Amino acid sequence: MTPDEITKLIFRTALRERAAFDLLYRHTSAKLFGVCLRVLKDRAEAEEALQEVYVKIWTKADRFAASDLSPITWLVAVARNHAIDRLRARKAPTEELDEANAIADPAPTPEAMAQAGSERRRIDACLAELEADRATAVRGAYLNGDSYAELAAHFDVPLNTMRTWLRRSLLKLRECLER
Repeated sequence: MTPDEITKLIFRTALRERAAFDLLYRHTSAKLFGVCLRVLKDRAEAEEALQEVYVKIWTKADRFAASDLSPITWLVAVARNHAIDRLRARKAPTEELDEANAIADPAPTPEAMAQAGSERRRIDACLAELEADRATAVRGAYLNGDSYAELAAHFDVPLNTMRTWLRRSLLKLRECLER
């Protein structure tokens, strides 16, 4: 499955399409299970973590749209971070520090960096198609982590208006990225 197809499945999952989520699971679960197993080193715990990872993907798929990552990189990051959180939760405080130091992020490969750059250019081009204030709001919400309330205050609009701006902007971004 190509990265563009996975991206479309993530966008459709953000819209709560169960069929898209099912396809996403079938095409990515083996890789994400491997990530969980590598971190947790326990098959049963990795299986449990994988299920929790897909719950996170289902609830947070809309956050992918504004990330600079390729779809598989984003999915792997969700799985890896969740597995590390589980690992830290089961360790004693002194072991936790040792484990955190032992788990280092591998540097991205040149291919991954090139792909991320390509994705970034596509997203930037699609953001440029939005009205300037909408693009700034999307960047604030999904890249800077600004809350809807903070953005509403910054743009001097009601909170529900800000939510509408962001939802419509994400739909336009999705359409643009699907072209």
